[in-house]
Amino acid sequence: MIDIKFLRENPEIVKENIRKKFQDEKLALVDEVISLDAENRKAKQEGDDLRAKRNKISKEIGALMAKGQKEEAEAKKAEVAAGAKRLAELEQIEEELSEKITKIMMVIPNIIDESVPIGKDDSENVEIQKYGEPKVPAFEVPYHADILDRIGGLDKEAAGRTSGNGFYYLIGDAARLHSAMLSYARDFMIDKGFTYCIPPFMIRSSVVQGVMSFKEMEAMMYKIEGEDLYLIGTSEHSMIGRFKGEMVEESKLPITMTSYSPCFRKEVGSHGIEERGVYRVHQFEKQEMVVLCKPEESMDWYNKMWSYTVEFFRSLDVPVRTLECCSGDLADLKVKSCDVEAWSPRQQKYFEVGSCSTLGDAQARRLGIRTKGENGTYFVHTLNNTVLATPRGLIAVLENNVQEDGSILVPKALQPYMGGKEVILPIA
Repeated sequence: MIDIKFLRENPEIVKENIRKKFQDEKLALVDEVISLDAENRKAKQEGDDLRAKRNKISKEIGALMAKGQKEEAEAKKAEVAAGAKRLAELEQIEEELSEKITKIMMVIPNIIDESVPIGKDDSENVEIQKYGEPKVPAFEVPYHADILDRIGGLDKEAAGRTSGNGFYYLIGDAARLHSAMLSYARDFMIDKGFTYCIPPFMIRSSVVQGVMSFKEMEAMMYKIEGEDLYLIGTSEHSMIGRFKGEMVEESKLPITMTSYSPCFRKEVGSHGIEERGVYRVHQFEKQEMVVLCKPEESMDWYNKMWSYTVEFFRSLDVPVRTLECCSGDLADLKVKSCDVEAWSPRQQKYFEVGSCSTLGDAQARRLGIRTKGENGTYFVHTLNNTVLATPRGLIAVLENNVQEDGSILVPKALQPYMGGKEVILPIA
């Protein structure tokens, strides 16, 4: 959510930003909110004038009563009573207008960074750089579900009976490799100086509305029936919500955290969950990184954060590339975002394994997360980035380490988390 003062003073900049995001249907909202804001400020000014007048008359009443001038005092009391009625009306008007303004401001997109490429959708995202040599082995790399089947590591059929489509059982060394990756990701980020956290896996609607758009919420999140709770779709929502309504000490910035959580997503509009594989599922696990910082430091942290994900996957010998998200592919709260994609030797193309975003002060403004510096109080900036989301990350490791005989080489970085195991053999 952008600052209404900025919108009021720069309506054309806000409108041009809407055009860059190809959301022309929202252009009229800018003029609408400006009109409502003018009404609101007018009502507030009248209310402030009435309060000042009431305070003045109250003093006059006291003086008149002290002099024994009761009739004059009663007349003044009647004037105060009349003003009180109007003040109550104005307060009601202010409340209604404020609600309307907030509702509109919540759907006007954040101002994107000037470096963001302009494009309508993810097909116009721009490759930034490749890291590692993408290789295709001499043999045909099996589909990841078949790789897992050969080591007895996946049971989708039973998960379909217990939970439905989009769920899975990981078994044996596959499950162990999955957990090893998460443990390694945790320690990798701790070594970068991030504080390890395990957050609540459910959050209230007030937090949900503070960290994401309504459109994203409807498409992603599962609601707990009969309660004001949602299952988290990603842990940064819970992690940012931790600071809701707080005045953070500026001396403690930046706050750098890495969080583990299961994640739950409806995947509405994904055109069907894969029947056999675990690429797109309703439940997965993730190691995340979250940063709260000063505005002038946010772009530096953004570049550090995505580079950590690149470094993580390269330490597992997985080739990756970074992809700049274009304007039309950015969620409304995001200022700038890039994806980290891993090489798939089976498909001979890259696929997404992580996403890094800076949201400016949008989330902090919605949630009231502030700090105080030499020049006064201001909202902090928030950033998030995926270290590892698995089983998608697991797929990247499997495809890049499977051998022709069906065995899987365990990357050296993961071997300590696998009891020293160097290779996973297919079942007999």
